[in-house]
Amino acid sequence: MTEPFSSQDTRKGRAAELFSSRWGMLMTALGIAVGTGNIWRFPRVAAANGGGVFILAWTLFLFLWSIPLLVTESALGRASRRGSLGSFMFLRGERGAWMGGFVALITGGIMFYYSVVTGWCLRYLVGALSGAVNGATGPEFWHAFAGSWQALAYHAAAAVLAALVVGAGVRLGIEGSAKVMIPVLALILIYAAVRALCLPGAMAGVKYLFQFNAADLFSPRVYLEALSQSAWSTGAGWGLLLTYSVYSRPKEKIVQNGLIMGLGDNTASLLAALAVIPTVFALLPAEQAAAVVKLPGENSTGLTFISIPRLLGAGPGGRVMLPLFFLALFFAAMSSFISMLEMWVKNLIDLGLRRGKAVVIVTVLTLLGGAPSALSGKFFDNQDWVWGLGLLVSGLLFSLGVSRYGTGRFVGEVVNREDTPDMKPGRGFAFTLRWLIPLQFAVLLLWWFWLSVGWDRANWWNPLGVATIGSCLAQWGLAVVLLLACGPWLARRVRENDQSY
Repeated sequence: MTEPFSSQDTRKGRAAELFSSRWGMLMTALGIAVGTGNIWRFPRVAAANGGGVFILAWTLFLFLWSIPLLVTESALGRASRRGSLGSFMFLRGERGAWMGGFVALITGGIMFYYSVVTGWCLRYLVGALSGAVNGATGPEFWHAFAGSWQALAYHAAAAVLAALVVGAGVRLGIEGSAKVMIPVLALILIYAAVRALCLPGAMAGVKYLFQFNAADLFSPRVYLEALSQSAWSTGAGWGLLLTYSVYSRPKEKIVQNGLIMGLGDNTASLLAALAVIPTVFALLPAEQAAAVVKLPGENSTGLTFISIPRLLGAGPGGRVMLPLFFLALFFAAMSSFISMLEMWVKNLIDLGLRRGKAVVIVTVLTLLGGAPSALSGKFFDNQDWVWGLGLLVSGLLFSLGVSRYGTGRFVGEVVNREDTPDMKPGRGFAFTLRWLIPLQFAVLLLWWFWLSVGWDRANWWNPLGVATIGSCLAQWGLAVVLLLACGPWLARRVRENDQSY
């Protein structure tokens, strides 16, 4: 029987920081979920996969994948009061350290190139405010910026800004920034959606977004794309909500929070779609608009960094709408990036480092690890492919860890605490966590691997390919070997610093 770690994090008598209120906890949690994927990926994926049926399936998978994993993470973080390393030790003893390390490495791999994305958003925000990004801005601006030393500089600026927030601590830095960014982001999305819906011809875009084609009900691709979007957008299984839940108050309502976080993420995605797609249809002929909203572009940035500046900048109120759009995009990117940085910082704290030193180390790693993605689109695409799919593995590891602990025991002892007036997750929660999560993982991973083979049948095995099975397995395998070798040392360090913060 695994004994939980102490819930009292102290170092030389100093109590750990906790979120000041439930509102603060909710704002930081929503900051995890609401990221660039809501604003630039969801509108395109929904438009490309049938609209109405896709949205229904995407909502279904919110309850079959995302919310169960969000509740699991939150319960585990509150119970263990440790990062991913210590939390998996809570579930599986010292043998669980490598699993928590793998979750951290996957999120770290994403953090490196996500810093680059945040830098892109910052550059376009600055450009929109200065007038360099406007209705006349086309692919030339993007091509001159992406992969340049300027992109590297903005990647560094984004990393330093996030580090300053995390270095300021939980309440002042992380919670304080979320209380500003998330409400502002929500207001911008609401304003943008309402404004878009008021444009002449916008209803054609709404009809296109929510069109219901009965044939899509029998399309496996629609369901698999919907599951992919939900899994990647909400942050479920990343270990991010686990980390923030370490700082939750002892009687935090984690089931309600998981539900609010999931529904908040979906709401933000729908608002973004209602802001983007009706605008495109209002400003372009129907056939051209349908082609534009499906346009993946380079690194899936075609609609966001090429089409949107031309459309919004040239449309009514473009001088106001364009900066607002990129401010929302930057806030969405930064709030998610901060949570990734904090996840690694918390794990280093659990290994015995002080926050300041941990922040410096993680920032330097991010600057170095993200530099290749800033300078090379192919490297960026490879890292997005490898570690984006790795998030599915993270979700599986949470399911396997809880199953090893005992799913019924986990629900009864860790989720449903008698001293906390919270919603009960229902009978289907344990079944979903133990059986449906692994099933969805297997189906989704096989789907993306099958697509990868179709993209390049001659080189699907190549470990140096951009989006190949071989590339995934090689990098995942290297990470697992490294963690299995270091696992005993990591577990020992966490144990030795069990009472530290």
